[in-house]
Amino acid sequence: MAQQLQLVKQSNGILIPATPESSDYVQSKIKLGAVLVAEFTKVRNPAFHRKFFALLNLGFEYWEPTGGAISSNERRLVNGYAKYLASYGGNEAALMDAAEQYLGQVASRRITNGISLCKSFDAYRAWVTVEAGHYDAIELPDGTLRKHPRSIAFGNMDETEFQQLYKAALDVLWRWILSRAFATQQDAENAASQLMSFA
Repeated sequence: MAQQLQLVKQSNGILIPATPESSDYVQSKIKLGAVLVAEFTKVRNPAFHRKFFALLNLGFEYWEPTGGAISSNERRLVNGYAKYLASYGGNEAALMDAAEQYLGQVASRRITNGISLCKSFDAYRAWVTVEAGHYDAIELPDGTLRKHPRSIAFGNMDETEFQQLYKAALDVLWRWILSRAFATQQDAENAASQLMSFA
């Protein structure tokens, strides 16, 4: 039975378990003197991986979804149409008010039909990854293209690629979320580091 263990090299050349899970497995499942065969892979810096997730968590905490059951595109379309009508001599304030009332009615109907707003970390993390440019474009049977986030697992990318993803993700989070709450990107990173120390 294959088991993935994380080991760390000590100064005397001996490999010892690096995590409690690895230690438990070695202590309970491997008999003294047992010979093991393994393929070794040097993994990325786990502290940097935790820092990336602390940054994601910080952005997730500061992000407040808006719009509810009405998308921003739908809102823009209806409000644009109201302004278009106003350009032909209508009262813009009255038409914009009517547009907002209409959008409110549509949102209310959608909510009663089971559409509700939820905040999903997995969907958020996928969005950040795609916006950071770490995705594969996949063509679907109907001819549309979908951006599918690539895995950020230790075995799927090296340290350099992961650092590039981190920087791009920081830029995405700064542009869309964190710039409203922090004076600089460094302040946001410091807050993420503080979150990491509490985890």
